[in-house]
Amino acid sequence: MKFKLAMRLSWRMTWQLVLSLVLASVTFYLLLVLVERISRDMPLLRRLLLWGFNNFGSSSSFRIGFFIGVFVIIYMILFNWRRYMYMNQISQTVEHIAKGNLNDRFPVKQSNEVTVLANHMNALVEQLSHSLEEERRAEQTKNELVTNVSHDLRTPLTSILGYLGLIEQDRYRDEVELRQYVQIAYDKSERLKLLIDDLFEYTRMRHDAVAMKQVSLNLVEMMKQLLVHYRLTIEEANMVGQVHASDQSIVVLGDPDKLIRVFENLLMNAITYGSDGGKVDIHVHKSMDVAIVEVVNYGEPIPAGDLPQLFERFYRIDKSRTEHEGGTGLGLAIAKGLVERQGGTISVTSDRTSTCFQVKLPLGL
Repeated sequence: MKFKLAMRLSWRMTWQLVLSLVLASVTFYLLLVLVERISRDMPLLRRLLLWGFNNFGSSSSFRIGFFIGVFVIIYMILFNWRRYMYMNQISQTVEHIAKGNLNDRFPVKQSNEVTVLANHMNALVEQLSHSLEEERRAEQTKNELVTNVSHDLRTPLTSILGYLGLIEQDRYRDEVELRQYVQIAYDKSERLKLLIDDLFEYTRMRHDAVAMKQVSLNLVEMMKQLLVHYRLTIEEANMVGQVHASDQSIVVLGDPDKLIRVFENLLMNAITYGSDGGKVDIHVHKSMDVAIVEVVNYGEPIPAGDLPQLFERFYRIDKSRTEHEGGTGLGLAIAKGLVERQGGTISVTSDRTSTCFQVKLPLGL
């Protein structure tokens, strides 16, 4: 590219110089003819011009060369005038962009080396603008993270300090009330620990510090074991859980501990927000080269406006309900990160009949 550009510049300068020399010679000749005809009937003007020409320089060759050189310079300027104006536009644009106007772009016109430069500089400004936008977004994310963490840590901590303060000041009627205060403080401490654990795992995942194992595992068996493990929780919510599988064995390569964390989170979401529907269904099947797990509940639908933000950290549809039941707002964000780290995808759909969280994972060999 650099060699082609250099050759193009050299060729352009060569033909411009040759053409300018030819035109300058023709112009000088035509000028002499014009002066000859004009001064033919004006002897005084003719003698004055001849005297000036003969006394300029030391020889006729020098005088001719000088005038032809002047015309060469004029023609070279004329040939490059549009390019000079174009470069002036680019210079003004550079000055404007340097003041922080990154929405400006360099004008792309003509077809020469300056056009190539303008295209490259536009790409540079585009990349710079994108990088600055990413930096601003990262800074905003960090500020939101600090704000949300501060709020979520302060809420249970305030309750813990409040009830411990009542105990420390002996402000309880009897041992039953004392135990109640201790139990509340303990529950809030558990929530605080859960939030810190989730926050720690989310941070590790964001920095790719979570080690992933690659083990062959049967998703159908994993889902059945999951329902057995949460049988009492499902029954306490007056729900029924069932696994629907297209095959007895659907094998994927993944980290079983991380995947069980993902599906536990999806199942608990189904229990928490879908208890009104009375049941939770887990569908396991495969399509082409992916295994698909769908966790479906039949409770209240998720508003369409909330679906795009559902996997963002600290995002809650019903904030008061989530805090009451111990959620941290990080579960779905962690689930999304863990699935993507294992080459899969996670998505959600919701309508008046059901809400479905779908996880796709590459099939094992």
